[in-house]
Amino acid sequence: MSSSLTHLLRILRWGRTLARYGALQGIERDPLTPPFARRIVKLARFGLSQPAEPDYATALQQLGPAAIKFGQALATRPDLVGEKAAHNLFALQDSLPPAPFPLIRKAIEQALEAPLESLFREFDETPVGAASIAQVHRAVTTEGREVAVKVLRPGIEDTFAEALETYEWAAAHLEAHAGDEIRRLRPKTVIAHFRQWTRRELDLQREAASASELKENMVAEAGFYVPEIDWRRTARRVLTLEWLDGIKLSKRDLLLEAGHDPRALANILVKAFLRQAVIDGFFHADLHQGNLFALPDGRLAAIDFGIMGRIDRRARRWLAEILYGLITGDYGRVADIHFEAQYVPPHHNAEEFATALRAVGEPIRGLPVKDISVGRMLEGLFSITRDFDMPTQPHLLLLQKTMVMEEGVATFLDPDINMWESAEPFLREWIRSELGPEAALADRLVGLKRTLEKLPDLVDRIDHYFPAPGGAPPELPEVNVDVKQLPRPGGRDMLIGLLGAGAGAAALYFFA
Repeated sequence: MSSSLTHLLRILRWGRTLARYGALQGIERDPLTPPFARRIVKLARFGLSQPAEPDYATALQQLGPAAIKFGQALATRPDLVGEKAAHNLFALQDSLPPAPFPLIRKAIEQALEAPLESLFREFDETPVGAASIAQVHRAVTTEGREVAVKVLRPGIEDTFAEALETYEWAAAHLEAHAGDEIRRLRPKTVIAHFRQWTRRELDLQREAASASELKENMVAEAGFYVPEIDWRRTARRVLTLEWLDGIKLSKRDLLLEAGHDPRALANILVKAFLRQAVIDGFFHADLHQGNLFALPDGRLAAIDFGIMGRIDRRARRWLAEILYGLITGDYGRVADIHFEAQYVPPHHNAEEFATALRAVGEPIRGLPVKDISVGRMLEGLFSITRDFDMPTQPHLLLLQKTMVMEEGVATFLDPDINMWESAEPFLREWIRSELGPEAALADRLVGLKRTLEKLPDLVDRIDHYFPAPGGAPPELPEVNVDVKQLPRPGGRDMLIGLLGAGAGAAALYFFA
């Protein structure tokens, strides 16, 4: 456990590194930056010369893998950080310095418990991509299949653990000493979720399982492809999967040269994400351009399944209704859902909340993304969360981050895309099928089925405690029931009564 002094020195070093590369200039110049934050920035750059152009990629690379992940997300949003900054941050997607091959060979052989030559006929020592957590090599298996081999960087777990420890320390001090506004954002809980996501991303066998599950879920979305996993050559620190011959979405000029339709690719991405988030509740949460490929046949393929998100069915219904309500301008329904989901404390007024949503939503409804001031929109939404005491929802953080990233990629492909119009038909059909009478009937059938499945066990327990005359009770595990306190009519009379009550309850549930 590091000391407070260690954490303070680490944070100061990070601030100085960012300032050295000019990465804090935008924060200092932004009129919306709070005065105390501007003073901290000035302190961090004290005595340092400032470059003419900020080098965000190099600054974040110096800070380590956790900062690099943040920069990858920002690279998808030129509308937020500016075209120059986004272009600079693209270097973080897969162009980082690779680890030496002898270390990679050793890691593969230790993880798979076999010599490299017994697993692969060919293995390219130069990686095709090196990112913050792992690097990828092209290889050919002994069976002749062309594959991509992903290997964790040596020592990456310790590097992440060090950074996360400081994040947790800083979050705890923020909550303890900052005002209500910071506590409402729940920084400790947010960092706890970030630690959980990171732990999963550092387990490549878990990533392989996620890819396999997503592939099964996306069978109905013919335009979206997930590569096959080579389970024999996959372990916690090594992942082997099908090689994809495609063009990364970050290379828009090459996409156009190859005859791809960026608008069609953008629509595939929107539909695929909505299917994952709204229908399946299991979604790829790292959809930046470096993880998406256009295949020769026009399909869109994804890689890098280390960060995946889940949403339960109730939250998915809320999400779909909120999005659809914003699309159609039904702000009253959107407000009702926020109160139903307890995203807004109950002492506030739903009609006032609906009016606040209208003030943000109406100016942008129906506009293409290029005509929307995202900064102004985010300022309005943040003001709403503050005015209505809305705490951060950690279970939705991944979804929010992914929606922002996915919108950025779609806009990069097609600047004229209207995300709302692309999503509206999909959401309308899903809401009809999910909330219509057929869905209500199906829900009740499922409830009745589960009730009936409990009856055999109920019968066995009744026979045990109220056996027929002359019968011996069957062996059952102990249960916490005080039998002495139960009434003792004839066993069969009680069985008939309980079955009748169960059938009556089921009928009420089904026909209510």
